[in-house]
Amino acid sequence: MSTDSHLAFAHPEERAEATASGDPRDRISLRDYLVEAEIGAFQAERGTTQRLMFNVVVEVQPQTGPVDDDVDRIMSYDRITEAISDELALGRVNLLETLAEHIAERILAAPQAMRAFVRIEKLDRGPFKLGVDIVRTRAAQPVRSRPDGGTALHPLVVYVDNQAMAGRDLNRRIAALEARGLPVVLCVGLPDKDVPQVGITSVQRRIDLLAIEQNAWLLASHNRDWLVVESHTEIDWAIRQGNTIVWAPSKLVLDSADGPIDRSANGPALGLWLAELLAATALIMPDGVRLSAGSRVPVETFPV
Repeated sequence: MSTDSHLAFAHPEERAEATASGDPRDRISLRDYLVEAEIGAFQAERGTTQRLMFNVVVEVQPQTGPVDDDVDRIMSYDRITEAISDELALGRVNLLETLAEHIAERILAAPQAMRAFVRIEKLDRGPFKLGVDIVRTRAAQPVRSRPDGGTALHPLVVYVDNQAMAGRDLNRRIAALEARGLPVVLCVGLPDKDVPQVGITSVQRRIDLLAIEQNAWLLASHNRDWLVVESHTEIDWAIRQGNTIVWAPSKLVLDSADGPIDRSANGPALGLWLAELLAATALIMPDGVRLSAGSRVPVETFPV
């Protein structure tokens, strides 16, 4: 590690470069991210917010294949900002060191992250900046539960058939599921209208998936708060935000080595696959819709 004294006050990006290992790594960074929060051990800091400045650099594993402009193949910048907001949302802390440590842990939980540089500075304690810098590596991170002591959120995956979608009480039924306090992921199957048929199996599977996606957008039109998502990154982000989302299946099914491409016309089977992929709390199905035996996710009936 470099011992140059100027690195003590250098930006984390410069520190990362100066202390880089021999193996090549990519870096993503967040500069001058300003947030107001209640933090501090002194009585004068209680009951009031102060400005915090965050600078974060994350070293990530370089891509071994083409990125193909695909958000699922890289570490999202949202991982950094969400690590900050999620920690601050847990309530006040006394020490910047504690906050920095927990933010680094959240960042290093991403599979691509290898090393995290976190700098946090208080801007309102005087005519100066008070701050802390830490560096943490994946190898040094203990295996433990979430910093808040809680458990990961496992969503409810809900298969909405065409009859339920056409019902006037659809929003009320989904609201009843949202009231359980878990993120809700909505899935659909093929629309009632005829889907074009071709003689090439691989092409037909893509046509079926696209037809399901059209039906997904139709479902989303019932409530402007429901977000249509397609990538694993988007799904993970929406689940962490607690949003109700509608799944457009093409990308995830086609990108997954074990994706259920052979069941591209079977909406309930796609919903079951997604529920297992997301380790859902439950798969909610309309009464009378049958699934193959052996589901690893509890199956419940759509509320009436």
